[in-house]
Amino acid sequence: MSPKPRGKPAGGDDLLQTLQARFEKNMQRHKGMTWATVQARLGRNAGALKALAAMESSSGEPDVIDADASGRVIFCDCSAESPAGRRSLCYDQAALEKRKEHKPGGSAVASAAAMGITLLTEQEYRGLQELGEFDLKTSSWVLTPEDVRSRGGALFCDRRFGRVFVYHNGAESYYGVRGFRGRLVV
Repeated sequence: MSPKPRGKPAGGDDLLQTLQARFEKNMQRHKGMTWATVQARLGRNAGALKALAAMESSSGEPDVIDADASGRVIFCDCSAESPAGRRSLCYDQAALEKRKEHKPGGSAVASAAAMGITLLTEQEYRGLQELGEFDLKTSSWVLTPEDVRSRGGALFCDRRFGRVFVYHNGAESYYGVRGFRGRLVV
């Protein structure tokens, strides 16, 4: 399943303007970074713009949250709730195939791969929560360790009562309030 577009798809200059406005509005997420640095990284990577456009069109509100040791810029979905265009998905393709009836439209792992992004790990999700309060009403699938996945489970997270919680569910489950957040390194 591809992410569901919401409104006018962002592309080219419109996308860059949207990303720059969000970057400048939320400087606490990326202290010490400049938009010029981000824009230079994006200018060298057309695939990244395509992935960011998919994140934006599915209501992810991608923003820069960090840079790695080599200077690569890290974008993450920063929408207040799990992106609306990426909900009601089971965890992965194996879970989708296992489900016999009432199948969801797709899986979180496959949707992320089609967009050119990856699901957050539990650690990355917790790091995002240090930059703000996310998923107060929704939840997000996170990359699940193989020892959990091999037993049929998958992990998801949310924020309730001022804390970040990690839960488990059958990987084939899906809910209208559970989606996934993605990460892109440029």
